[in-house]
Amino acid sequence: MQKDFSYPIEIKDLSQNEQTYKIQANVEECKMLASILKVKEVKSFCAQINLKMNYKKNRLDIKGCVDSLLTLESVISVQNFDKAYHAPFEYYYDTSLSYQDLKELNYGINDEAPDIIENGKIDLGQIAIEQLALILDDYPKMEGEQFSFQSEFDEETTRKTHPFAALEKLKK
Repeated sequence: MQKDFSYPIEIKDLSQNEQTYKIQANVEECKMLASILKVKEVKSFCAQINLKMNYKKNRLDIKGCVDSLLTLESVISVQNFDKAYHAPFEYYYDTSLSYQDLKELNYGINDEAPDIIENGKIDLGQIAIEQLALILDDYPKMEGEQFSFQSEFDEETTRKTHPFAALEKLKK
C-alpha cells in the first residue's frame, strides 16, 4: 500500500502478554495519508492497537481503534467540511495458515476467515489505514444536506419527448 507510514511488527518478537501500540501521524504523514485515502486533508490520525499472541493456538488477536479528523468535500454543495471518525475494530490472524491452506479450507461467504501473515510480519500502519478506509463515506455530505432532484420537464413534455413516442403514434 505505502511505505512512509509503516510500522512493521515481527510476529516472532511478540510475547504471550497483550501489547499495546500507539501510532500517530505527523504533518508530512498526514499529507501522504490524504492522498492514500483520497480526501482533501487529514488533520489528525492516530491509532491504538492491542496485540495478543497465543502460540498454542497459532492465533494473533488484534483489536484497537483509529481516530482521525478529515477534511472532506461534499458531493452535494462541493464545499469542504471537517468530519471526525472513530473506527473500532477487532479481528485475528492465524499464524500457521498460508494462502494455499486458506483456499483448501473453503470458507463460505458468511464465515469469518482469518487474515494471513506474510513474511512473518504485520504492519500496524497499514492496518490502521485500512480500518479507517473501511468506514469512510463513499459520497460525503455535510450534516443536514439532502440531495433533491426536480426534472426541468413536466410529465406531458416528458411523454412527448420519450424515445418511443413515435412508435406509440404508429400503434394507434
